[in-house]
Amino acid sequence: MEEVKVAADESRRVAQHEHVKAKVDAEVNAEIAGRAAQPVAGDAARIDGVANQLRDKAVSDAIGGERAVSRARGAARGSQFLDYAFYLVYGLLAIRLVLALIAARSSNGFVQFIATITGPLYAPFRGIVDSPTADGGYTLSIPIVIAIVVYLLVHVAINGMLRMVAQRKTEI
Repeated sequence: MEEVKVAADESRRVAQHEHVKAKVDAEVNAEIAGRAAQPVAGDAARIDGVANQLRDKAVSDAIGGERAVSRARGAARGSQFLDYAFYLVYGLLAIRLVLALIAARSSNGFVQFIATITGPLYAPFRGIVDSPTADGGYTLSIPIVIAIVVYLLVHVAINGMLRMVAQRKTEI
């Protein structure tokens, strides 16, 4: 019987403890909610400071983005001019190659014009290797093919550098 009394007493004590604990939790939560609802004098200044920092960062990011877009546009425009110049070089060298393949007369005005225009472009590659010639003067000018390949590699390298400038990272 003594055990029953002790068990009942222990049960009542646990129930009281739970009741007190719930009451304290409710009071603490109410106090926290009340304090959160009331603005503190220093908080308004801190909130304004943080808001100003966020606004300044957003403006700075927008300006940085505009600069990056402007830089990319400039590089793209430069790349277009570069492409045009290299395509012109490829076309002129290809015409010279075709004229050599079909054994065009070197006394013809157009042939002389193409030879004069492409002379400075072709000069560094002249004599690298022999050009095979068939009967009738048909010539496969290997140095012209080498020149076209070298100019293609230079074109790709310059375009790659322009791409790096346009897409460089300004922040890490």
